[in-house]
Amino acid sequence: MVKTFMMLIASAMMFSSCDAPIGGNETPNDSKYPTQEGSGEKDGYKLVWQDLFDGEALDRECWNIEVNGNGGGNAELQYYREENVAIEEEPTSGRRCLTLTARRENFSGKSFTSGRVNSMHKKAFTHGKVEAYIMLPKTANGLWPAYWMMGNDYSQVGWPRCGEIDILEMGNSHGIATGTQETFFNGACHWGFYKNNAYPNYAKSSNAPYSLQDGQFHLYTLIWDEKSIKMYLDLDKYPGNAPYYEMGIEGTDDEWATGLYFHHDHFILFNLAVGGRFTGILNASGITALPNEGDQAKMYVDYVRVYQK
Repeated sequence: MVKTFMMLIASAMMFSSCDAPIGGNETPNDSKYPTQEGSGEKDGYKLVWQDLFDGEALDRECWNIEVNGNGGGNAELQYYREENVAIEEEPTSGRRCLTLTARRENFSGKSFTSGRVNSMHKKAFTHGKVEAYIMLPKTANGLWPAYWMMGNDYSQVGWPRCGEIDILEMGNSHGIATGTQETFFNGACHWGFYKNNAYPNYAKSSNAPYSLQDGQFHLYTLIWDEKSIKMYLDLDKYPGNAPYYEMGIEGTDDEWATGLYFHHDHFILFNLAVGGRFTGILNASGITALPNEGDQAKMYVDYVRVYQK
């Protein structure tokens, strides 16, 4: 997804709502407020951490808000601001969510602002089942929402040596070219280091059988163990779904082998980028998702949960 970042880290809070007793603050199971269980404690997995984003503000003991306009190494067009990150009620469902807002506005030399958060050095995990329940905006042409992970040793070894796991990305230029922006999505992994102007990576794109930008929440699941990385769509509704992405991580036979880069702690990121090489749009005039000054789009994350065996 994105190679470089800077962070604004606020002062720590005395108590951490994202470490609240598990199961103690879930919402009743009715049509407006489905449970926040995700695919649940199955196949030997037990819930070890969660953030239900039910408080008044983002918990800074669990999350960092990034503040920068460096383009993420991908020629993105937004400036990430603290003001574009909030805990808000999603209007249709009434759920309180982590909300990332992309907005067309001039700020610090950029034509757009948006939001990005990460849990580096605060919440990081090796292996497990990592799930997020997300409502995506209409990406149209130019928005690039993502839910992903990077190695917690990023600040020591850099990218891509830290390893990167992209669980969900939408807004790819191929989806734009084929008019499938609402169904075309991908998972990806990046690892290793640059050698002869290249590094190893593997991305796989899919067309969902229904819109993922339909004004509904969808569940995105990473199952990561000693042998493989697998990603799934809507396991809560369709527990028999096959993975939309799968890669083995057992190899250790050379310096680029996957087994050397995906068996250590990774932290979680959510962001809503605007433009950039992934979208194929490198100027503000091409961003049809936010055509007019003041237009905005929101990415809602109802919860993120981590299970381990």
